[in-house]
Amino acid sequence: MAMPNLARRYTVAEVLALPADGNRYELVHGELLVTPAPRLTHQVLVGRVHAALYNYLAATPRVATALLSPADITVGDDVLVQPDVFVVPTTELGTNWKAIRTLLLAAEVVSPSSARSDRVVKRRFYQEHGIPTYWVVDADAAVVEVWRPGNARPDVVTDLLRWRVTPEASELTIDLAALFASP
Repeated sequence: MAMPNLARRYTVAEVLALPADGNRYELVHGELLVTPAPRLTHQVLVGRVHAALYNYLAATPRVATALLSPADITVGDDVLVQPDVFVVPTTELGTNWKAIRTLLLAAEVVSPSSARSDRVVKRRFYQEHGIPTYWVVDADAAVVEVWRPGNARPDVVTDLLRWRVTPEASELTIDLAALFASP
């Protein structure tokens, strides 16, 4: 006989009502994900990934924009995610997070406290919802895992990370040696 799932399930409304205590609160299918303030290395990498995407997308200003968390990207009553860096179509930019329904790319920089959430829980969510590209940036291993819907395993990139906002757009190339270089 299987054990019943007794884990507490949360709603987006409950998570949004939590106090601002320095933690990041996310929700995937009712599972509350709590992470403390990130390490300095994490923030340096987030800034570098965002800068690369932002500069790349500047050539196509009407197509997409790169954004940073904190953000409240919600899907239904039981999902609220805050990818470290993400790309959205410019048509969905508005005055609040509810306007964003499409992520063209989501990127998470793995921290010791977020590894399970980033590699398992959020990865499954992004794949289930057809997010075309999900990057798991791992500073300790100096690699980027590239996940796409339907992948059972990621492409593990060790040298040049490549991405296109549209099939006809020029290619973004990020040199991982430079990305992971000491600040």
